[in-house]
Amino acid sequence: MELSIHNWMRAESIETTIGRISALGYEKIEIQGTPEAYDTKHVGKLLKDHNMTCWGSVTLMLEDRNLLAKNKAQRAKSVQYVKDVVTMVKELDGKMVSVVPATVGKIIPDGRPEEEWEWAVEGMKEIYAYSESVGILLGIEPINRFETYFINRGDQALALAEAVGPNCGVCLDSFHMNIEEDDMFEAIRRAKGRLVGFHVADNNRMAPGMGRLDWKKIVATLREIGYNEVLSVEFCSPLDRTPANPYPNSIEENPQGLSPEAKKFLEDHGSSAVTEDFYSMLTRKSVETLRPLI
Repeated sequence: MELSIHNWMRAESIETTIGRISALGYEKIEIQGTPEAYDTKHVGKLLKDHNMTCWGSVTLMLEDRNLLAKNKAQRAKSVQYVKDVVTMVKELDGKMVSVVPATVGKIIPDGRPEEEWEWAVEGMKEIYAYSESVGILLGIEPINRFETYFINRGDQALALAEAVGPNCGVCLDSFHMNIEEDDMFEAIRRAKGRLVGFHVADNNRMAPGMGRLDWKKIVATLREIGYNEVLSVEFCSPLDRTPANPYPNSIEENPQGLSPEAKKFLEDHGSSAVTEDFYSMLTRKSVETLRPLI
């Protein structure tokens, strides 16, 4: 297995991120789903210069992005957004895109269950046809009930993947699984043959090794089902704003390049812009925990 990391957790230039994660021993990056923000030729050269590659990307389903919106034009716009993320990954010679079908933070449905299922399948099939044509894998990602009402468990993601097409997969996330699955190891086993990505954060959404998840058993179970690809680090540190904060000076007071959308996304996840020192500690701790196991 190899180690990757997302880059949406800190507001900084892609040059700074790639330099940091390369020095810490990451082989790959899972680049945030903002295609308009990147010159893929420039990013590709940066990765090559640091002996790294792109693993893939994750959709940022914010604002009006929603594959199961009642409004047809909104659904079409959302489909095009995911296609654009697929195109970005293709241009970076990546392998997969993790897709969250519904708006993150939206917990009230737009329609009846059967309507929303039909809209989701319809949108995913269009995206799937495009991703297959360019050779990029899709992985439907379940996230917890406090962030979406639609796909929360691995079995739900598998049902949608099966309705979409034979090569459509799932992408599981240890943090979300710890909340939603009755047995995360059995959920991993049920995903055998469809698992195309695996995101890692501890039960408290800090870096792996800073909570109580059994990383040795998680990695062993992944190997058991034949998953030998990439672990993508995706912590989202819950920041303590009280005097009990065990990590003083962790909040960045003057973030650079943080869009209002990204700021809201982080804050909605109980986080904020974090300082470089705190972020470096989290990225380093992830490597120290996972590297001996893979």
